[in-house]
Amino acid sequence: MFRRVRLIFARAIAALGPVATRQAGALCWRHGAAGVEILLITTRRSGRWTPPKGGLMKGRTNAECAAIEAWEEAGVRGEVASAALGAYATLKSRKNGGWIKLSVEVYPLRVTEMEPRFPEHGERTLRWFPRAAAAHAVREGALRRMILGFTP
Repeated sequence: MFRRVRLIFARAIAALGPVATRQAGALCWRHGAAGVEILLITTRRSGRWTPPKGGLMKGRTNAECAAIEAWEEAGVRGEVASAALGAYATLKSRKNGGWIKLSVEVYPLRVTEMEPRFPEHGERTLRWFPRAAAAHAVREGALRRMILGFTP
């Protein structure tokens, strides 16, 4: 069933055509007892698992934007890489209905601090996943492959 949902989602992304909006995302990671752990958050509307991500900001690099989104959405700070791991396409539901296609460039961010209060505290659920579980939790195939192939 889960594979079927992923296939339907992938087809929906392809059907929307060219990307409408670019974003930067942070692959937040740390070393845990079982190896590399990945932090995922829930989206506000659908509650699905995703890395922190958001729009690009004038005067900031994409890596800086990813770090800012990690703070605002998950309350984490750390060392962000200047080079992207890659990009993935996803869909975002619009408040007025319909969908918008996003292209998200992903930047690794080694988490060094977690704050209990942050701008979007209480709006999302945060969870640390072992790498394989994080890959299984996300919907987008390209993001899944990035997570599985990530080595700090």
